[in-house]
Amino acid sequence: MTVTRRLGWRLRRSPLRRRSYLVEAWLLFVTWTLAVAAAVAVGVVTASAAERDINGLRAQRHTVSAVLTENADQPVAEGGDVDRAWATVRWSGRDGKVRTGVARVDPGSRAGSPVEVWLDTEDRLVPEPSTPEQAELHGAVLGTVAALLAGAVVVLAGWGGRVCLERRRLAQWDKEWAGNGPQWGHKTG
Repeated sequence: MTVTRRLGWRLRRSPLRRRSYLVEAWLLFVTWTLAVAAAVAVGVVTASAAERDINGLRAQRHTVSAVLTENADQPVAEGGDVDRAWATVRWSGRDGKVRTGVARVDPGSRAGSPVEVWLDTEDRLVPEPSTPEQAELHGAVLGTVAALLAGAVVVLAGWGGRVCLERRRLAQWDKEWAGNGPQWGHKTG
């Protein structure tokens, strides 16, 4: 004989239905509703905030023309970025002062050749900012991760509530069994 559960079995009227079944049904409904709502809200907010921050960072950076002061060596191909090399560059800041620093350049570039470098608002060398497409991808990835975490937190809280309900229900069954069990006759053993 196979027993199949019907949708909403906790809500049907029955003399054997306990109040905890109804509470558990509502807890499950509220948990899944809140999990979906929290995941969507947190995911959208996180994605838009990450994309806005990355785009704002790009707006704070600008390129200037610099000159290599040394030859750019070929990069070592041990898991690093092999299409770029580190080299010392010289550029003029907005205040007219000549500055030097180490930047990523094309490998094999010769000293004296011009290169484009990225600077922040204080004329310090910074990495090239993300493109709008990369910002969108970063936002989507961070939003997805945040959505999954938010949904998981709500589901775990609901699971904890179900565990508490189950413990309480088992304690009630033990109490009722202790009162009604001896009426059925003597115990064996």
